[in-house]
Amino acid sequence: MNARLHAFSGALHSALFRIQSAFVNRDTRIDSTTPPSTRNGRKNMAEGEVFIVGAGPGDAELLTLKAHRLLQTADVVLFDWLVSQSVLDSIPRHISKEFVGKRCGKHSMPQAMICQRLVELGLEGKRVVRLKGGDPAIFARTSEETTALHNAGIKFAIVPGITAASGASAYTGIPLTDRRFAQSVKFMTAQFQNPEKQADWAAIASSAKHETTVIYMGLKRLQQLSEKLINEGIDSAMPVAVIENACCPEQQVVTGTIATIYQRVLDAVVAGPALVIIGEVVTARQYVSAELMNESAVK
Repeated sequence: MNARLHAFSGALHSALFRIQSAFVNRDTRIDSTTPPSTRNGRKNMAEGEVFIVGAGPGDAELLTLKAHRLLQTADVVLFDWLVSQSVLDSIPRHISKEFVGKRCGKHSMPQAMICQRLVELGLEGKRVVRLKGGDPAIFARTSEETTALHNAGIKFAIVPGITAASGASAYTGIPLTDRRFAQSVKFMTAQFQNPEKQADWAAIASSAKHETTVIYMGLKRLQQLSEKLINEGIDSAMPVAVIENACCPEQQVVTGTIATIYQRVLDAVVAGPALVIIGEVVTARQYVSAELMNESAVK
């Protein structure tokens, strides 16, 4: 009898312990479906996330679907000087916007402070869109920002955009490659202050007959650029195009040769932003209908 009573008491105690454990551990149970932020029975602070997004070259209709969606759902958008007004107008009014633009000699915020601001917003749990003109992978200093986010443990993703060279090519009709003239294309920025970072001007001059060179942010250095290439032996009659405000209704195209382009740009009062295309492909320009490219703006 005592043995049976002891067995019954043990079973009852075991059952009660299991029931008690179920209630105590109900909110702390961990399984493969429990999100990390809700494990151990408490929800961590909201996790911020940053999307580094390419805004494309100007026309808001050139945004990717993903970029457009993210702009509708962000808490805050940090945007560059090269982001066009039409893209900014596509952002809902209730979303906070911060200008962190940089242009030659005019920085609203140093790069280190932009990185710091992204980290701050991420740590606050914000959904952030870092909006860059063109494509984030081309001359956009994206790696500095992603390094700061990675070191701070903040999740991020990169969303590509149409780069200025591709957009300008489509909207001006100047092909980047053409089998008659150029089988390759080179993207570069004009750099003169640091000799160690300067382009190989001799190589560019010698390859210009069969390669297109696209220079980003080269307007202010156009005279020096032309002189360096001429000094390195480029044909002084090499065609050049300067495209201001590519893919925007106010787009302007100035063409000339490596010897005449600087003066023509001065005469046209080109202020930028502008892209420089050097190569025989400029002579293969296809005259696209501007009214069709800007159809939505007209209607």
